[in-house]
Amino acid sequence: MALQPLNATAAFVKKFYQSAPAQAFIAWAAARYLTLVARTLRWRVEGESHLRLMAGDKPLIVVFWHESLPSMPIFWLRAKRLGMTRPAVVLASQHRDGQLIGQAVQHMGIALVSGSSSRGGAAGLRGLIKALSNGMHVGLTPDGPRGPRRVAAPGVAQLASLSGAQILPCGALTSRAKTLDSWDKMRLPLPFGRGALVCGAPITVARDDWPAGVPAVTAALNAVMDRAAELL
Repeated sequence: MALQPLNATAAFVKKFYQSAPAQAFIAWAAARYLTLVARTLRWRVEGESHLRLMAGDKPLIVVFWHESLPSMPIFWLRAKRLGMTRPAVVLASQHRDGQLIGQAVQHMGIALVSGSSSRGGAAGLRGLIKALSNGMHVGLTPDGPRGPRRVAAPGVAQLASLSGAQILPCGALTSRAKTLDSWDKMRLPLPFGRGALVCGAPITVARDDWPAGVPAVTAALNAVMDRAAELL
């Protein structure tokens, strides 16, 4: 009988966590935390000339592995300091956790398109094509939302092929982080350490040969992450 109150309490906590007000607060707090981390770490940046392309006259598809997702808003902040004024959108899974991440980046001035490779994929792709045609940068995690880890799904290459936009591979690592026990080994950055940001050369995908772009995206993203690890 003693378990009943505990079960009721756990159910209440879970329901509260899933409520819209709680999710909104968590997203706000996450955005503030990531901004704090960005300002307290000592950053080394490589490939800044590629990052400056975000301040250019063409929208880009900015990609990074799912494990780096918490660190990637730092790239947007850095690009703004380099003169980027173009708005940006990210694709967020329709799953609750994906929507939570989406709300967090919205607090950092990035818009949201809902969808994923497994749920709402077609709608998400149409939304991203529209965003690019309207001159907005697009941010994607090619191995999300369920993996396999560090293996690009076809969607990014297909988007680049259909839209004509180039793909910009980016990676970020921090010396102090909490690694989650999840499929992607997501790293939550901690403040007051070192950080490495690496931006690779843009990738162009032929309109009539998007399959060739898939391994190119995988190789480029693994290369920038390996380089980020070397810079720490």
